Amino acid sequence: MLDFLKEKTDCWDVLRRAEEPIFIYGMGDGAEKILKVFDMYRIPTAGFFASDEFVRGHSFKGHLVHSLSQIEKLVPDFIVVLAFGAGYESLYRRIEDIAARHTLYAPDVPVVGDGLFTYAYAVENAAKIRKVYDLLADDLSRRTFADVLNFRISGKIEYLTDCKCDEQELYSLLSLGDNEIYADLGAYNGDTVLSFIDTVGGRYEHIYAVEPDRVSFRKLCRTAEKNIPADKITCINACAWDTEGEVEFSQAHGRNSSAQTTNARLMQKNNTVQTISVDSLPQIPTYIKADVEGAEMKVTGGMKKAVENGCKLNIALYHRTEDIFEIPLAIHRMDPSYKLYIRHKMYIPAWETQLIAVK
Repeated sequence: MLDFLKEKTDCWDVLRRAEEPIFIYGMGDGAEKILKVFDMYRIPTAGFFASDEFVRGHSFKGHLVHSLSQIEKLVPDFIVVLAFGAGYESLYRRIEDIAARHTLYAPDVPVVGDGLFTYAYAVENAAKIRKVYDLLADDLSRRTFADVLNFRISGKIEYLTDCKCDEQELYSLLSLGDNEIYADLGAYNGDTVLSFIDTVGGRYEHIYAVEPDRVSFRKLCRTAEKNIPADKITCINACAWDTEGEVEFSQAHGRNSSAQTTNARLMQKNNTVQTISVDSLPQIPTYIKADVEGAEMKVTGGMKKAVENGCKLNIALYHRTEDIFEIPLAIHRMDPSYKLYIRHKMYIPAWETQLIAVK
């Protein structure tokens, strides 16, 4: 059923059986998530390293953080496990250069939520995954879908290199016109608002920029004040959701901010924020971008009127383990006439994987 999956051995199993020492490249949240899986699979860690220019006597989890050059002098052969995201050209090239000299894996761990995309998980969800593959509107989407899934199982970065596209290619699928009503859900500091304006040559009807994080919202407002006429944009400090109400929200002051579905842990670091649905906006959008740190499925439940109106959709597929197949299926259930495309912009791991849905 999943004949497009070439990889049937999880990178975790490969690492568990490896004889070479394993060094983790990077620190922080990504490394902590990977270490939790290492503990589960009983994968030993030889140490941590950072890029040569960033090593300043750091320590992480009881290990002195070395530079790559230091490790290369001391250890003749080792495996590199990448523990951070690379989304710009020079860093991407640096990682490819390391991969040319050493065995390198970029294990897939979810940005939000639990669960791993293993081969067993793919088999368990084979019917849904196959349905998405068959629904996709072009060969490039099917190849991209297959490459991303093969990467998520294997951790091999060559799959992402093979399927990456540029921003212009993604926008070409949307065929944006001169009178778009744009809902930017997860507007962050306004960077995607400016990208939209540049793409449409400054011609559009209105922008609704929704951002729940307080610090990011202030940056968004400053971006709007400097670059956009006040009557052309509405900035909304709220969390995009399926209904109007409120949720607990982790104010991480950046792209890692996210809604909390429970009020429990770290209550003092969370804040209640208002929620807003697409269908409650003053106008029905003609184009929606949703990159909302794991709330994408929630958001789809609040855009029924927009979908009925044929709104163009650009939705992130990478935050939760199941998003890669559950979100396309949700849009198809809402309106089977939508054409579904998947594109992946330059990024390691498989972040910046997008669903484009158009009539």
